[in-house]
Amino acid sequence: MGQYKKNSLSLTGAVSMGTGVMIGAGIFALLGQVAELSGEWFPLAFVLGAIISAFSAYSYIRLSNAYPSAGGIGMYLKKEYGKSIFTAFAALLMAFSMVINESLVARTFGTYVLQLFDVGENTYWVPVLGVALIVVAFIVNISGNELIEKSSFTMAVLKIAGLGLLALGGLWAADFSLGENIPKALPDKSLTSFIAALALTILAYKGFTTITNSGDEIEKPHKNVGRAIIISIAICVVLYFLMAISVASSLSIDEIISAKDYSLAEAARPAFGKYGVWVTVFVAIIATISGIIASIFAVSRMTAMITEMKLIPHSHLGMPGSIQKHMLVYIAGLAILLTLLFDLSRIASLGAIFYLVMDIGIHYGLLKNLHKEVDFKPAVVITAIVLDVVVLVGFVITKAKSDLPVVIISLVAMLLIYIGEKWFLKQNREAVNE
Repeated sequence: MGQYKKNSLSLTGAVSMGTGVMIGAGIFALLGQVAELSGEWFPLAFVLGAIISAFSAYSYIRLSNAYPSAGGIGMYLKKEYGKSIFTAFAALLMAFSMVINESLVARTFGTYVLQLFDVGENTYWVPVLGVALIVVAFIVNISGNELIEKSSFTMAVLKIAGLGLLALGGLWAADFSLGENIPKALPDKSLTSFIAALALTILAYKGFTTITNSGDEIEKPHKNVGRAIIISIAICVVLYFLMAISVASSLSIDEIISAKDYSLAEAARPAFGKYGVWVTVFVAIIATISGIIASIFAVSRMTAMITEMKLIPHSHLGMPGSIQKHMLVYIAGLAILLTLLFDLSRIASLGAIFYLVMDIGIHYGLLKNLHKEVDFKPAVVITAIVLDVVVLVGFVITKAKSDLPVVIISLVAMLLIYIGEKWFLKQNREAVNE
């Protein structure tokens, strides 16, 4: 697959990629939306989201230990369901959720950059800057794995250090009174709304799948894939929780919701003034750049593999080079289109629904079809399925009440993907029967 190179990514590089995707989309793009759905309990939502994601990660770790592959989730689905319609359907849901994540990160980049300038919130500069970021990420990706790893590691160090300083600064301004910022009363939102918030926090952690999609490009994949996932989730939950507490100490829930697309920058104003905003925007730029670079890297490999499995159609469109390079073009193009068409809230909703449906499929396939081939504890996998179903149902119910069109768009898109794959595989029966 073009630039595929076994053992080309170290454990540090894999962790950098995982945290790159998670931090880029998670704390900057989603904190305000999580607070809107969960109210004063939003710091706890990030902790519970990490626990749910850890149950999900168990299946991916067991699968990666058994089948390390640069195709990652595409290969796992093939092992679970064979070359079937569902394999192609679920793999495309994952691919689309990752592309959606890229557009989420891209718009977040534009939103935070504009905090340095006196412009309106609904400016066309948000998608313009987002598209520019996608183009830059595309150029970095065609430059090779070594550049990707070096840039990912450097950016990971900068943004983790930056977020840590911002969190500690916010807590310092609040005299480190953690107890005062942790709600003692019952949640001020409905249970369904709080559960819906968990869907977005899961989206904030799903970047760990970027690591599985790198497969045996990671050194000692049987050990390091699992280690990288665990380390990445652990780093992010600490950062998310501290940042959430820090924001809660500076802004009321209404203020967070009002500035939900750039809540971290707004939270820096009371304690640090314009200099705090500048630092926050700088860290946001680093986080979003590294996040989108890592995401494009991972999804291009997964889609290249399922293309080579003949599970999805492919056309060179006159382009030279490998399938993986072609997928980079298609992925970047789709991410640009989504960045131009949708706002942050709807992008996040689409990504959460697609990802949770695919995730349930991964767990079910492991439990039903690979119980003899892969060593795992069924109780953990069953728990992951139950948690995913509860969160997905709660999220869909909440969104159906507040934004029915995004639910309809999600359902129609999934139906079209399924019908399209059924037609394609029917025309290429040999791909299924190999």
